[in-house]
Amino acid sequence: MFKPFYGLSFNPFDKSISEKDCFISDDHKQMISRLNYLKDVRGIGIFTAPPGMGKTYALRCFAKDLNPNLYQMVYICLSTVSVSEFYRQFCTMLGIDAGGRKTDMFKAIQDRVYYLLKEKRKTLLVAVDEGQYLNSAIFRDLKMLMNVNYDSLNCFALILVGEPYLNNILEKPVHESLKQRITVHYNYQGLSGQETADYLYHKIEAAGGARSIIDPAAVNAIAGFCQGTPRLIDNLMTDALTLGAQLKKQSIDTDIILAASNNQSLR
Repeated sequence: MFKPFYGLSFNPFDKSISEKDCFISDDHKQMISRLNYLKDVRGIGIFTAPPGMGKTYALRCFAKDLNPNLYQMVYICLSTVSVSEFYRQFCTMLGIDAGGRKTDMFKAIQDRVYYLLKEKRKTLLVAVDEGQYLNSAIFRDLKMLMNVNYDSLNCFALILVGEPYLNNILEKPVHESLKQRITVHYNYQGLSGQETADYLYHKIEAAGGARSIIDPAAVNAIAGFCQGTPRLIDNLMTDALTLGAQLKKQSIDTDIILAASNNQSLR
């Protein structure tokens, strides 16, 4: 109901917003830069952030820009599984028969990624989301899957994405060998106060709205309440626009933000 009231063609704070309308925060820029390096060296990358910071969205933007003739992206988001179930997911993503024993699947995966690299001249990128939920056995097997030709060749790039707890897991002695193979490591910092303002205006303008629909004081209130977390900003603004339209407010002010933040706190 708020879209026509504020002259918006769509809800700019919906998570389905197109990659072309992406706001390039410093965190987003840093992650994309490291992913571009990783795809060429075919190493291991770790990217961590609290929930709602936009790490998965950055991964989606990166995947969309990949040349399909040179790269193949595999995205695994169900990480609370056993080793055998993880292998079956991996095989299915690669179009390999997921039946048989673990050793058979292990060999089939290694053969497939080697074939992609050497025969098809295509680099495989394996992105595992919510990596903090992987059990220790899967971490060990991922390291061994990358061990090709007596550990002389990286046949694919491994991207581990998760919450900050993932860093603590990788500090355990049992994962020392995997940790030593990490090529890039980035921890999200969150949006700064200025980036929060830029983020709001960017999204509003992407939907055809005017900056005037939100008061500058309200922008500061949003920055204080959301502490640089894009998802919290999106949720808060969707509530604020809904309330603002109901109250016929031409501009979102601090009172509307306070009311919307109270709604968010009750959820």
